[in-house]
Amino acid sequence: MRIAALSIALALGLSTACGGDTKTKVDANKVDADNTKKNARDRDGALPTPMDQGNSASDIEMTQKIRQAVVADDTLSSNAKNIKIITKDGAVTLRGPVKDEAEKARVVDMAKRVAGTAPVDVLLEIETQ
Repeated sequence: MRIAALSIALALGLSTACGGDTKTKVDANKVDADNTKKNARDRDGALPTPMDQGNSASDIEMTQKIRQAVVADDTLSSNAKNIKIITKDGAVTLRGPVKDEAEKARVVDMAKRVAGTAPVDVLLEIETQ
């Protein structure tokens, strides 16, 4: 009997804890991220997106090696570590935000070292605060 009562009490406690107010509080000082312009730019087809990544073994390996170099660098910001790296027919494209010019130069240098003589198209953007 005591076990059944304890089980019911526990179940009620969990349902109350899990089923409370589902509304999230929004800080009035925060601005929602609006990527509408960037998303529209990506949809227009003028710039490569990750969907344009080549499927050849060499394209995949090039992208993988550049990504590994970028992620291994602890001095880079999380945004820099998450840039888009797209390799298609041996040509590399770098897209996305980085913290500053120095970070941009560091990422480009890494990509060029891995790419060797292959072209590297730099479309990295400096974050605006």
